[in-house]
Amino acid sequence: MKNTITLFLVCLSALLLWQPLFALELSDAKAQGLVGETPTGYLDVVKASPDAQQLIKDINAKRKTHYQEIAKKNKTPLSAVEKLAGQKAMEKTPAGQYVKVGGKWQKK
Repeated sequence: MKNTITLFLVCLSALLLWQPLFALELSDAKAQGLVGETPTGYLDVVKASPDAQQLIKDINAKRKTHYQEIAKKNKTPLSAVEKLAGQKAMEKTPAGQYVKVGGKWQKK
């Protein structure tokens, strides 16, 4: 029984350590055309993918926290920070990746 528990814990540890290798990275998702930048300062789905959905959720949550900190520090509305961040992100998006303009995806 003790060996079974030990084996289980070793397998579980290995799985947890390997998980980041399978996770979709933002640069890969953008290059594959799965996600794109929007004028709101957040990512959105270009092509549906469960991995892309989770990636967007995680990154957008981090972005929102960061935008809130900036807004608070500068005594600026959150919406203004989001808009400026969206403009900058879209400007910095390289050719071949997607940006949302007028509610529609465009390949830059």
